[in-house]
Amino acid sequence: MAASSSATEIITPRLILRPWSDDDAPALYRYASDPAVGSPAGWPAHTSVDESLGIIRTVFSAPEIYAVVLRDTAEPIGCCGLADINDAEAELGYWIARPYWGRGLMTEAATALIRHAFQLLRLRSIRCSHYAENDRSRRVIEKCGFGRPYATAEADTLLGDRRTEVHYRLINPLATTM
Repeated sequence: MAASSSATEIITPRLILRPWSDDDAPALYRYASDPAVGSPAGWPAHTSVDESLGIIRTVFSAPEIYAVVLRDTAEPIGCCGLADINDAEAELGYWIARPYWGRGLMTEAATALIRHAFQLLRLRSIRCSHYAENDRSRRVIEKCGFGRPYATAEADTLLGDRRTEVHYRLINPLATTM
């Protein structure tokens, strides 16, 4: 699946990954207020449109954090981004709204972002993790080619509990020629 990108968008057959805007706050709240979306990732459900707007203006305003938008409706239905970026590596994170689970959309978004990270940002590797009980996230990671986990660790979540986190790393196949 080919993806194209510009300075602000990554386009796939079904999706556009683009920066978040203040206008996205109602859609973000609609989907991020569902506890089934945030809880598996260790973050609390959003409680208001104002809270969602605050997340857009702080967390989602970082470079390489994208709204996952359906091409046919222009509606933001999730988030996919790279965090802790340095010259060689970044961490991939993502979530998608419950009505869109099981359609391969997050795998499509994450694969396009990985391609962007390796080809345009020229990163040598990407880290990714999931909590041990989060099988949906594990499946996305596997479908994106991360292979076997390299470590597990105990981690505190934003929900105030402690969970086992499973860690993966994907090496840029172009890294040896960079």
